[in-house]
Amino acid sequence: MMKNNPLNPPLLRGNFSGTIHVGLIGFGTVGTGMATVLMEQEKLIARRLGANLVLTQIADVDIKRSRGINIKKISLTTNPYEIILNPKIDIIVELIGGIEPACKFILDAISHGKHIVTANKALLATHGEKIFKAAEEAGVEILFEGAVGGGIPIIRVMKEGLSADKITAIFGIVNGTSNYILTKMSEEGSGFSKVLKEAQSLGYAEADPTLDVGGGDSAHKLAILALLAFGTPIPVKDIFTEGIDKVAPMDIAFAEAFGYKMKLLAIAKQVKGKLEARVHPTMIPKDEILAKVNGVFNAVCVVGKSVGETLFYGRGAGSIPTGSAVVSDLISIARNILNQQGYGKPHRVPVPPTGIISSARLPLPIKPMAEIESRYYLRFMVEDRPGVLSAISGVLGRHHISIASVIQQGRKEAGAVPLVMMTHKAREKDIQMALEKINQSDSVYKPTVLIRVEGKDIDQFLPFKGRLGGDGI
Repeated sequence: MMKNNPLNPPLLRGNFSGTIHVGLIGFGTVGTGMATVLMEQEKLIARRLGANLVLTQIADVDIKRSRGINIKKISLTTNPYEIILNPKIDIIVELIGGIEPACKFILDAISHGKHIVTANKALLATHGEKIFKAAEEAGVEILFEGAVGGGIPIIRVMKEGLSADKITAIFGIVNGTSNYILTKMSEEGSGFSKVLKEAQSLGYAEADPTLDVGGGDSAHKLAILALLAFGTPIPVKDIFTEGIDKVAPMDIAFAEAFGYKMKLLAIAKQVKGKLEARVHPTMIPKDEILAKVNGVFNAVCVVGKSVGETLFYGRGAGSIPTGSAVVSDLISIARNILNQQGYGKPHRVPVPPTGIISSARLPLPIKPMAEIESRYYLRFMVEDRPGVLSAISGVLGRHHISIASVIQQGRKEAGAVPLVMMTHKAREKDIQMALEKINQSDSVYKPTVLIRVEGKDIDQFLPFKGRLGGDGI
C-alpha cells in the first residue's frame, strides 16, 4: 500500500485541492520577511499543516525592485483588487501599514469572503472593532500575531494559552527603538539627541521617529493587548501617552543611584472595576527581569490571577521575526480551512479575534489618569539656599505626598542645583497640583521633571534613603 506523502497531501473531500493560496498586499520589509519564511520553510510547513501553503500573488506599488528573494513563480500586480477579487485566493495578508487604504482593502476582502492576516497595529488599535465585527458577520477569520512584539507569540498566548485565567495587569516594553535609546543613554551617559541619531544611522529608528519615541507606537500595541486581556475596547486617545524625548542623562543617573532602570513601559491594570491604560517613561527596580531587557528587544509581563507573573521576551521587530509571526497566523487559518473542508478532524470553531465572543464583552470604564496611584521620581532645579527643601516638602505634604528619599548633588549649572526626591505612593492628581504650585516658586528655575515608578515596595530599593547632600537646601 502506498503511503501518503506529507509534502504532497491527497485530495481533500469536496472540491478542495490540498493547496491553500495566499495573497499579499504590501511587499515592504515585513512582507519580504513573510515571503522569505514561507518559501524557506515550505516543506516544514507542509509537514505541520498536511497541505501546501503557497504565496500565489503579491500587490505592491513597486513590483520591479529586487527584494533579494526568488519570486519568479508568483504573480505580481500593482492593483490590490486583483488579489481581493481573485477566487483562487483563500487568505489575504495586509502589510502596507497605516490606516487608509489598508482599512478599505481589509473590509473589502472580508466582504468577498477572504480570511485576513495583518500586522497593522495602528489600524487595529483605531478601527479594530469595525474590522472584527465585519469578520464575525462574514464568518471569516482575522489574525494579527505580528502586530505586537514582532516574533514574540504574545497574541496567541493571551487569546488561547491564558484563556482560562483572569488577567489583572500587563507591563510591557513594546517599542524596540525607545528601548535601544534608553539603553544606550544608560550605558554611555549620552543625551537623547545623540543616541537618536545613532539609532537612525543603524536603522533602528525611522527618519521621523515621533511615533516610536513619542510613545504612540506603544499606545497602539497597548490598546490591542488590553483588549485581549480585559475584553473591552480602549480608544487610543484614552491612553495616557508620554514619550522619552524629555528624559535627560541626569535623570537616568539618579535612577541608577536609587537602584532603578529607566524604561518606556506600556501599562494596563484592572483596579476596582476600572482600567488603567498608560504609556510613559518608568523607573523599575534593577533586579526585576524587565529592567534587564536591553537594546531593541521587547518583553511583556502578563499577570494572571491563577498563573501569577509570566514573561514573554524576544525580538520585537525585524523582517524575519515579524514575518515568522505572520506565517504562524497563515498556518492557523489554513488548519481551520482544512477542517471546514472536511479533511481530517471535524470542523473546529475558530478562536474569536479578540479571544472573547463579541456578545459576551463586559465594558469597563477607563480610569482617568488623575486617579491613578504610583510612586514618583521628582527632579527640581532650584536655587542653592537654605529653606528651599523645607518649602518644597511643605507643599508636597499639604497635598498628601510623602517623601521616601532625597538626593542633592553638587552644582550642575550656574545658580541652580538638582534636588531629587522619590515619593511613596501618591495620587496623580495630588502630584500635579503640588507641582503646579512648586513650579511657580521663584526658587525653582525649570519645570519639575516627573517620572513614574513601578515595582516592588520602594523602601527595598533606596540605598540613599534619607541621605542629604550639599550645604544649602
